[in-house]
Amino acid sequence: MLETIISSTTGESFTLVNVLIVIFASILLGIIISCVYIKTSSKNGYNSGFSLTLIMLPVIISIIILLVGNNVARAFSLAGAFSIIRFRSAPGDPKDIAYVFFTLAVGLTCGMGYIGYAVIFTVILSALMFILDIINFGTPKGKSMQLKITVPEDLNYEGVFEEVLSEFATSYTIERVRTRDFGALFELYYRVQLKPDANQKKFLDKLRCRNGNLNINLTMAGFEDKAYN
Repeated sequence: MLETIISSTTGESFTLVNVLIVIFASILLGIIISCVYIKTSSKNGYNSGFSLTLIMLPVIISIIILLVGNNVARAFSLAGAFSIIRFRSAPGDPKDIAYVFFTLAVGLTCGMGYIGYAVIFTVILSALMFILDIINFGTPKGKSMQLKITVPEDLNYEGVFEEVLSEFATSYTIERVRTRDFGALFELYYRVQLKPDANQKKFLDKLRCRNGNLNINLTMAGFEDKAYN
């Protein structure tokens, strides 16, 4: 009975055994991709929820491909559903988006029945990600930090901190400025790339000498959203 339902939905080429093989292969490859993501992202932090998503995506995509089969109407309906999901989703880190496409490709390949090809390019791309992580390809030499400086309203902050920032950072940019306490204070938000040998205490001490010894916050970019091993 169950096999009849599956064959009527997905086509005669797929039996119950084939469907189970596709699903379990998708789960296994999703786990491998998720482990690769965690291992290669542990230095800079990773999103724990995203690692679970990488396991689920190949299974979901493979099931969708099985359900669509050769039915054009179903394909257009699912394309419309995915477009809604796309516009309701927030953009993520470029590396995370690459992993999303990775899992989508695995799920698509498994759903079409080419499990061997899915295993081959999963192994190749996983090895590639490990090699790029080992050689630190594209990794900046300094530390990307978020800097918040509080200044009094009577201080003209333009050009005050540039000398200190140039001394301790390879690059910096001001992202936004806002007032607080009814305009009595200003808060300057910078994105800075600290030099590898930069002493953070000396950096903060020199900034405090120029902002009237008010609050200064220096945090790792995206630290609160990620897990670290």
